[in-house]
Amino acid sequence: MSRPQSRPRSRTTNVWLSKTAVNGALVLAVVYMLFPLVWLLTAATKDAGGLLAGNAFSFEGFDLGGNLSRLAAYNDGVYFHWYANSLLYAGVGAAACSLISVAAGYAFDKYDFRGKEKLFGVVLLGVLVPTTALALPMYLLASEVGIVNTYWAVLIPVLVNPFGVYLARVFSAGYIPDEALEAARIDGAGELRAFWSIGLRMIMPGFVTVFLFQFTAIWNNFFLPLVMLSDQKLFPLSLGLYAWNSNAHAEPDFYPLVVTGSLLAVVPLVVAFVSLQRHWKAGLTAGSVK
Repeated sequence: MSRPQSRPRSRTTNVWLSKTAVNGALVLAVVYMLFPLVWLLTAATKDAGGLLAGNAFSFEGFDLGGNLSRLAAYNDGVYFHWYANSLLYAGVGAAACSLISVAAGYAFDKYDFRGKEKLFGVVLLGVLVPTTALALPMYLLASEVGIVNTYWAVLIPVLVNPFGVYLARVFSAGYIPDEALEAARIDGAGELRAFWSIGLRMIMPGFVTVFLFQFTAIWNNFFLPLVMLSDQKLFPLSLGLYAWNSNAHAEPDFYPLVVTGSLLAVVPLVVAFVSLQRHWKAGLTAGSVK
């Protein structure tokens, strides 16, 4: 009689151990991901002496306001000029790239044309090519066209995203029924009108997904601006903070500027993900309700 009673207890113990292991792993992952952000938040309140002393995790000598003032005043506020450049590159580039990717993915999914799958295979090959390997060829092409050291040298290359095209085709196949497009054509809508009024609206979760991926990639992009730009007024944040960090070894006063600037640089990424996540949630449940 005692043996059958031990089985439920052992099952309960195993379930409890499994939950504990999973929750423990999740806690460790959260701590690992939040650790740099916590360090950045506390280190931004320190002056150069506090940072070099190694007590960045304490709020002793809190001077965040002073760091922000010095950051805004240094070199006539060049940091916020870099900030505006990054917003331009990432915002305009990600929006245009998302629209191009969604249109291309829609075309690959809904239309039949000669060499379609072979061309799509070429797009998939583009996913395997690292962006750093393309920086030098793009520089040579930009030099031939005459757009080196201009805004276009950074904006034009980021308009193409092979992974975005692949992702958009997957979303188009799952979100846009052929019957809706046929109904639009019967009502007299052209192909462009059907895409803009029906297809793009249905595939909006895919558009937002591609936008967030591309926005993050452009915002963190470093090597392409490094190759293309030499005018400091055109620098994005990544390149400007790198230049300051290079000077920090000789002038330690740059350390608080770099750390505080890095903290402010995280804000647009957090805002973008928090404000646009509802589109992902809507996309997950879009197919469950008719």
